Amino acid sequence: MDAATPIDWQDRAARLSFRTQIFIDGRFVPAASGKTFECLSPRDGRVLTRVAAGDTEDVDRAVASARKAFESGIWRDRHPRERKKVLLKLAELILENADELALLETLDMGKPIRDSRSIDVPLSARCAAYYGEAIDKLYDQVGPSGPDSMSLILREPLGVIAAVVPWNFPLMMAVWKLAPALATGNSVVLKPAEQSPLSALRLAELAIEAGLPPGVLNVVPGFGETAGRALGLHMDVDMVTFTGSTEVGKYFLTYAGQSNMKRVSLECGGKTPHIVMADAADLDLAAQNAAGGIFFNQGEVCNAGSRLLVQESIKDAFLEKVVAYARDWVPGDPLDWNSRTGAMVDQRQHGRVLGYIEKGKAEGAVLRTGGGAARTETGGFYIEPTVFDGVSSAMTIAREEIFGPVLSTLTFKDADEAIRIANDTIYGLAAAVWTKDLSTAMRAAKAIRAGSVWINCFDAGDITTPFGGFKQSGFGRDKSLHALEKYTDLKSVWIEL
Repeated sequence: MDAATPIDWQDRAARLSFRTQIFIDGRFVPAASGKTFECLSPRDGRVLTRVAAGDTEDVDRAVASARKAFESGIWRDRHPRERKKVLLKLAELILENADELALLETLDMGKPIRDSRSIDVPLSARCAAYYGEAIDKLYDQVGPSGPDSMSLILREPLGVIAAVVPWNFPLMMAVWKLAPALATGNSVVLKPAEQSPLSALRLAELAIEAGLPPGVLNVVPGFGETAGRALGLHMDVDMVTFTGSTEVGKYFLTYAGQSNMKRVSLECGGKTPHIVMADAADLDLAAQNAAGGIFFNQGEVCNAGSRLLVQESIKDAFLEKVVAYARDWVPGDPLDWNSRTGAMVDQRQHGRVLGYIEKGKAEGAVLRTGGGAARTETGGFYIEPTVFDGVSSAMTIAREEIFGPVLSTLTFKDADEAIRIANDTIYGLAAAVWTKDLSTAMRAAKAIRAGSVWINCFDAGDITTPFGGFKQSGFGRDKSLHALEKYTDLKSVWIEL
């Protein structure tokens, strides 16, 4: 898929159909209450459709279906090579339906169709295939016992997993949770964000087509304060795996304590420091990455490089480069293949980000470019790529997660100060360092409290490396074989011979 591909995305969008009901036990059903909510497109503010509003009763039905499937052993006890076939088939179906899934992502949350089609959908398929391939290559252990005994260390699935996923990468975040949970034999209840439920509902349908037994995957769209809370408090949910804000992540910790002490895995907010040393080998490349690191996906990325830390001696010249590259990220129509950035997910997030921009100006930060709404004539929710200079660590825009196209620029004198500023945050999701000095790079990588540190690149990696945070960015890891661990429990078996 490239810019020359003769696809009229607007025509495809006009002919697209939506799955709008709750998915329980292998079929679509209305909400028990009969209630629905509007699903708006941030592209132009219009109503795409109405989606069933799942609530406590619907969560109860979904969890009961998942529990029944798990206890029956229809998936849990299936031979690993058979479970492998299903996940590999799901990966194939994601690719076969790539255009449809990409359109659902773009219309539902506002990202450019080029990103949905070239990044989100292929990476979702790759994730499903990766965990499918892993299923029949995982071994239990035999302990180092003496000649008169034998010990076995077994990994067993937890049971019913509640996966609560965000709106910024709806399909990909769902597959990051579903694939390892299913690979280890669990049943899953998926709650997509209310802002972006459409691809999750289509994914459930594809999973059944791939051969997943009914009840193993259920999808309950709805609001966080109703469906999300019900999952968090449910006495028959064995684990919640959540990606979203730190504020909501803390709710799930509370829910676990108030209910059955269910496992909780959290991937929460971030305030990534993007550090550029004066000795960086390619300052142009660093500037391109500084711009892309905050403006990609409209800045709605948990590990967005929202704090740019630049060594004092090069700050002015380097920031000029960044401001120039920011002009390449002016928002366009999400259905235009050539658009590099699109719309904010909804009016609330649009207003929230603009509020942070005003806060930055009020606290004394210097606005270098952007700072306002864009494409207002469309009815959509667009914001200009925005760069602030003269930011201090005490300012709100340097401390709080904005989740929008807003870059805060700070300066440092040496590597020690850069590390101190980088760590001066409640978050610890990711960091990046640009330097040609290997010692400086490794010292920074070890000293910065973050789950991922990129050297002379930004947001690099693939499905084979774990992703997650330190501090209030959460705990537990998605991606890689390490993700399988959190969906299983250890059982020791001791045998006297």
